[in-house]
Amino acid sequence: MNKCLLQVLQSGPEDDALWPPPIWMMRQAGRYLPEYRKTRAEAGSFLDLCYSPKFAKEVTLQPIRRFGFDGAILFSDILVVPDALGRKVSFESGVGPRLDPINPGEIVALSLNGALDHLQPVLQAVSDIRAALPAETTLLGFCGAPWTVATYMVAGRGTSDQAPTRVFVHKYRAEFRDLIEVLTAMSIEYLSAQIEAGADAVQVFDSWSGILGEADFIEFCLEPMKQIVAGVKARHPGTPVIGFPKGASLHYERYVRETGIDCVGLDWTYPMALAKQQLSSSVVLQGNLDPTRLVAGGTALHEGISDILDAAKGARFVFNLGHGITPETPVDHVSAMIEQVRAG
Repeated sequence: MNKCLLQVLQSGPEDDALWPPPIWMMRQAGRYLPEYRKTRAEAGSFLDLCYSPKFAKEVTLQPIRRFGFDGAILFSDILVVPDALGRKVSFESGVGPRLDPINPGEIVALSLNGALDHLQPVLQAVSDIRAALPAETTLLGFCGAPWTVATYMVAGRGTSDQAPTRVFVHKYRAEFRDLIEVLTAMSIEYLSAQIEAGADAVQVFDSWSGILGEADFIEFCLEPMKQIVAGVKARHPGTPVIGFPKGASLHYERYVRETGIDCVGLDWTYPMALAKQQLSSSVVLQGNLDPTRLVAGGTALHEGISDILDAAKGARFVFNLGHGITPETPVDHVSAMIEQVRAG
């Protein structure tokens, strides 16, 4: 292989589809792997793991050593961005992330000054990972989309429906626009720095885009992503940008058409056959196995993979999950998935 993932991400509608497709997996470096759990215990806190080039490199490489994925994705977290912007961020075991909820008056004080300096250990990890990876393995950088990062900054934690942030938007729309503007500018700087450090492509995770109505989706998800793509492409024209607007549903087509992304990540609720029909002439498709099929294994896993491969064949396509792998996933199910995908 010669960076087959990057080859597909950089391909155009006139190019032939590569088959079998390249494969990587969201959250592929994580708690389902025993070697990750060992390294996590050695690192101390979760943020210590994210900010240690040594440990971040190690956990990024673990799934490459074990499975030989076509892409390695930087091990970090979307919340290093608010941390770099001076907001207090912590991770409580068994609970998840905790932030001091931002109030409208604090948004004006947010500044990008010094933010990239704060993230230098992450950027060093990118360089170290690229140097250690096999030449044929594509290195993916990433960040959280402004809307998704903002939901944690407003609520101070993850919630099931992001109601605290939606209420905040209705009460303080002008201030929230300012927050999105800061996060958009920060995303451009951070992704560009990752590319300069060695990332071959980048993905923007908008994990909570699916809970917004049309007008708010356009203003807070689509438009910021359009600005991010333009900003990154102005500095790095040849670097592919993947957008993952989870749950975007009826908005996928407009999101693809207007943001300028090179590849769209699909969640498992969006039919691959429909994506091929509506989107594949414009972008590379990525996805979209339901992570619970990977947990279940057996017939459910085999049929889920077969259905996706059958629907995507002939399109520019990258096999992935429809969201991140979950901690309870058996390791041998991942091996079985890779074997089936690579058999075509």
